[in-house]
Amino acid sequence: MSWKSKIHGRVWNLGSNIDTDQIFPGYAMAAPADKFKEYALAGSEIPDFARKVQAGDVIVAGENFGCGSSREQAPVALKEAGVGLVIAKSFARIFRRNAINIGLPVLVCDMELQVENGQEIEADLVSAEVTICASGGKISGTILASSVLETLEAGGLIAKVRNQLKIL
Repeated sequence: MSWKSKIHGRVWNLGSNIDTDQIFPGYAMAAPADKFKEYALAGSEIPDFARKVQAGDVIVAGENFGCGSSREQAPVALKEAGVGLVIAKSFARIFRRNAINIGLPVLVCDMELQVENGQEIEADLVSAEVTICASGGKISGTILASSVLETLEAGGLIAKVRNQLKIL
């Protein structure tokens, strides 16, 4: 998937304190990497998420998204399932870092995003502005650092470093 600064997708609402066991359950840790997407959100209130998600869909959550263990498989499972963006009031620090490192965009939005499941939104990662397509309502998130945008544009940290090494 190539990087886009604007992400348009359907919303999946989740609450606060969604931990990595809900995002990628411990029992899935033995699965081969090419099967991670099948376990995305299997431990959550949407256990069939992996069968229903469409490429580019957006998760909207409350506070402390990705808390719990530091397993990097959690953001990998979401990205591989097709999630284009995660918007939350706050993220567990290690989840946020792992997501950016693998090229999964995450956006902090302090104001609660009032959207229903299935509604479409568009998020501009550069301006950190989220638009609710049906109403035209807009909410501003926290602007991402230029280094984060560069990492996302490269497709993740490993790709970014490889690109930098080619220049040298």
